[in-house]
Amino acid sequence: MKKTSCLGEFMRYTSLNVLGMIGLSCYILADTFFIARGLGSEGLAALNIAIPAYSFMHGCGMMLGMGGATKYSIFRGQKMVKQGNRIFTNTVYLVSIFALIFAFLGLVFSGKITALLGADRQIFRTTEIYLKTILLFAPAFMANDFLLCFVRNDGSPGLAMTAMLTGSFSNIILDYIFIFPMGMGMFGAAFATGLAPVISIGVLSRHWITRKNNFHFHPEKPDFRLTGTTFSLGIPSLISELASGIVIIVFNFIILGIRGNLGVAAYGVVTNISLVVTSMFTGIAQGMQPIASRSYGKGDTESTRQILRYAIVILLGTAVVIYGIVFFLASPITAVFNSENDLQLQKIAEEGLKLYFLAVPFVGFNIVSAMFFTSTEQALPAQLISLLRGLVVIIPTAFIMSAVLEMRGVWLSYPVTEGIVAVFAVLVLIKSRKRYGAAD
Repeated sequence: MKKTSCLGEFMRYTSLNVLGMIGLSCYILADTFFIARGLGSEGLAALNIAIPAYSFMHGCGMMLGMGGATKYSIFRGQKMVKQGNRIFTNTVYLVSIFALIFAFLGLVFSGKITALLGADRQIFRTTEIYLKTILLFAPAFMANDFLLCFVRNDGSPGLAMTAMLTGSFSNIILDYIFIFPMGMGMFGAAFATGLAPVISIGVLSRHWITRKNNFHFHPEKPDFRLTGTTFSLGIPSLISELASGIVIIVFNFIILGIRGNLGVAAYGVVTNISLVVTSMFTGIAQGMQPIASRSYGKGDTESTRQILRYAIVILLGTAVVIYGIVFFLASPITAVFNSENDLQLQKIAEEGLKLYFLAVPFVGFNIVSAMFFTSTEQALPAQLISLLRGLVVIIPTAFIMSAVLEMRGVWLSYPVTEGIVAVFAVLVLIKSRKRYGAAD
C-alpha cells in the first residue's frame, strides 16, 4: 500500500508539473511563432539574442523559488511550522531585491546589454525593445517563479499547473492581438510575455483566498543562514538557466561566424523547441522534488529511492517519444517557424533538430539527477552536474567541434556534452546510494 500511494502521488505531482512547465516554456515559444510570422528571420534572430537575459532573470527566480521551497518541504516533513514561515518570509525579501535589480538594469542599461549580447546594427533596435520590456517585468516574472514553487510544495500542484497554463495561454492570445491586429511589433510580443506572469499570479492568489496556505509572511529581520541555504539548494536551478543563456550567447557567436543571421535564426528555431522539451524533464524533476524532500525530511529512505526510480523510468520513455517526433517531423516543425519559406533556413534547422535532439535522454537524466541531489540536501553534486553540462564541458566542446565540423559540430556538441555529464551523474549516484538510497 505504501508503494502504491507513493506512485500515485508521484504521478499526480509529475503529470501536473509537466503540463505546467510546458505551458510556462510556451511563453517564449509563442513569441517565436508570432515573431516569425510577423517579423521574419530578423525578428527571430533578435529574439534569440535577447533570450539569454530572460534565462538569467528566470534562473534567479527559480533559484530563489526552488531553494526556498525545497527547504520548506523538508521543514514540512519535520513538522517545523515556524521554520517554514521563516524560509518563506526570507525568500520574499530575496525575490524583492533581485527583481528590483533586474528592472533597474532594463530601465538604464538595456542598450549596453543588447550590444554585449552581440546584436548588430540590422537587429539592434528590435532586440533592445524586447530586452528592455522583459526586464521591466522582472518583478512579475520572479514573483511568479517563486510563488509557483511554494504553492506546489504546499500541496497544491494542480493550482500551480493551472496558473502556469493560464499565463501561457494568455500570452498566446495577447501575442496574436498585439502583433497582428494592433501592429505593435516586437514590443507587443514582449508586452504579452510580460503580462503572462501577472495573470498567473492572479490565479495563484486563490491559494491564499481559500486559506489553503500553510506558510505565512511574518515581518522579521533577514536570516543570513537561511539565505545561504536558499542559495545553496537553488543554485543548480540558476546554473541551468544561466548556463542556457550563456550557451545561447556562445552558440550565437559561433554560428554568426559560420552562417550569419540566417544561421542564428535557424538556431533560434531549434533552441526554442529545445526549451519546451527541457521543460518536460524539468516538470518531471520538479514533480519529484516535493515528495522526495518530504520523504527525506521524515528519514524514509525507501520512498526516496523509489521516487528516483519512477522519475528515471518516465524520463527515458519521454525521451524516446520526443526524439521520434522530432526526427520524423523535423520538416513540418521547421516550416511552422519559416514564414518566408527560406530554403536555407529550412535545411539548417531540419538538420539541427535531428542532431541536437540526440541529447534528450541524457538531458532528462541530468536534470532529474541534479534535482534529486537538491531534494536530499546534497547541494555539491547538484551544482557540479549543472556546472559541467552548462559551462565547463559544453563551451569548449562547441568551439572544438564547430572548428572541425562547422554547423554539424555545433549541433553535435550538445548531445556529446550531455552524454559525458550523464556518465558523471551515474557515478555520483552509485557512490551516494548507500547513504541516500539513490539506487540499489
